[in-house]
Amino acid sequence: MQETRKISSVQRLAECAIMLALAIVLNEFTPFKLPFGGSVTFFAQLPIVVIGYRHGVKWGLLTGFAMGVIEMLFGLENFSYVTGIAAYLILIFADYIVAFGSLGLGGVFRSSIKNQALSMAAGGALVSVIRFICHFISGATIWGGYAEDTPVLVYSLTYNGSYMLPELIMTVIGALILGSLLDFRAPRLRALKHGKTAE
Repeated sequence: MQETRKISSVQRLAECAIMLALAIVLNEFTPFKLPFGGSVTFFAQLPIVVIGYRHGVKWGLLTGFAMGVIEMLFGLENFSYVTGIAAYLILIFADYIVAFGSLGLGGVFRSSIKNQALSMAAGGALVSVIRFICHFISGATIWGGYAEDTPVLVYSLTYNGSYMLPELIMTVIGALILGSLLDFRAPRLRALKHGKTAE
């Protein structure tokens, strides 16, 4: 029997708030943290990817934007290491607003990839790459002074890749697991039955 109940805006808002809080908490538990920012977390990107898949790009981007703002407030000390309006703008957008906001694109493959687990995993991989590109740009521009004798592009690639590759892997694995267990298309979250999602 198909479930015809629709998801209300209040429910969406509540779920976005809960998943945002979860993402912020998970982002603080870091088994591996780099000295100049960047860390490997336990699935911190996944809650925003889930929102992007479950409620669409608009809600995903708004939730990701909120995460970016909160993470920027947590990292205000980073602004003391850069000077100039251009550096501040790159830091704000490349390291926070666009980097974390892009996580909301986790559901872009919902229509084109029917298998929920694969769709979420592909979305998780895509947003991880976008976030890496953001941090790479930041590393190659405003953080290049820490490269010392290493070519700045190589420095940014290796530095940011060292934590974003594990983040990508964790996000994809988490998306595959969650996408195989729960039906995120259903108005009420429920276990998948025979691998099928609600239409």
